[in-house]
Amino acid sequence: MITKIFPYLNFDGHGQEAAHFYVNVLDAELSGLVTYGEANGSELEGIPEEAKDMVMNAEIILKNGQSFMISDVPPGMGIPFRKGNNVSLTITPDNEEEAHTIFGTLAEGGEIAMELQETFWSPLYGSVTDRFGIEWQISVEPEIQK
Repeated sequence: MITKIFPYLNFDGHGQEAAHFYVNVLDAELSGLVTYGEANGSELEGIPEEAKDMVMNAEIILKNGQSFMISDVPPGMGIPFRKGNNVSLTITPDNEEEAHTIFGTLAEGGEIAMELQETFWSPLYGSVTDRFGIEWQISVEPEIQK
């Protein structure tokens, strides 16, 4: 069973500005804004110095409990930022087996941007663009893992 699905908005260096704008416009709450410079003890292999103040992850929580995420796409990351490819959907399956099944099916006829793997924020995370051009992020939450 999928625990939740939510939109993920990507920006080209304006993530902090966008996050505060959406919080104001939507009368929402900004939860956990983390920059690339703050993340993972500042060990940012492959992330350029000019990206240190860019948003790695921020969550906007609406009054009804629904949420969406925001991130900046630093220069040199796998898929370059382009207006039009800056929205993806994130799925959080209940377990790693389901994550593999969903990821594998979405990858059929699509393109894998990041293979499913352990990250410092998830026991299993990956990104894939399906055959229809929709980008999906699959992320098992740490407390849900097997």
